[in-house]
Amino acid sequence: MMIKDFGARVESVWEGLRPVTKKLLVGALQAKNGNAVNTPTQKFSYDTQSDWELSRLLAALDEQAKDLDLTHNPEKLGELRKLTETCISVLEAQTESAEVFILLAERALARRDYREIDRLADLLAERFSVGEMCEIARQTTSPAIRAIAMETIALMPVEEIIPSLDDPIYEDIARFALEQKAFEYESEEARRVLEQFGYDEPTNN
Repeated sequence: MMIKDFGARVESVWEGLRPVTKKLLVGALQAKNGNAVNTPTQKFSYDTQSDWELSRLLAALDEQAKDLDLTHNPEKLGELRKLTETCISVLEAQTESAEVFILLAERALARRDYREIDRLADLLAERFSVGEMCEIARQTTSPAIRAIAMETIALMPVEEIIPSLDDPIYEDIARFALEQKAFEYESEEARRVLEQFGYDEPTNN
C-alpha cells in the first residue's frame, strides 16, 4: 500500500499521524489482510488524539473516494476502501467519543448501511457511559441518531442515569429517558426516582 497513491490530501493527513496511530492502523490492516476476525487492540495506547487523527483520515479517505481518476482504477479504489474500512473498524473498536459516534452514524445513515447502524447501536450500549450518550443526544442534529441515543439511555440501569439529572446540560435528556423507562418499560424504580426529583409532569421531547 502506497499512501501517496491515494492523493495529496490523504498523504498529508497520513504524514500528520503520530507513529503510534500509524502502527495501530498498519497492524489492523495486516490483520484484515490475514482474514483476522477482530481488529487487534493490544499493545497500542489509544486516546482522544487518536480519535481526532483517525476521524480526519476517514474524512480524507471519503473525499478521495469521489475522485473520478480513482473510481476508474479498481485496484487503487479497492485499496483505498480497505484502508477506509480499517480506519472505521479501529474507531469502532476503540472510541468512546460522542463526536466520533455521531460521525460514524451519520456516515452509515448517508449510505443507508443499516447493518452498520445496528452495530453502532450495540457499541453504544456496550461501551459508552450514560454521560456520553446524553452528549450524543445533545449534539446531533439527526433525529435518527438522537432516537438511538435516547433509546439506549432508557435501557440503561436507573442508577446510571440518575447522575445526569444533576447536570443542567443533560437533565432534560436524562429525565425523558427515565420517563420512557417508567411508562414504556413499566419500571417502578424509574417512577420512584421521577417522584423523588419532583418531576410531576412528563416532558414533551
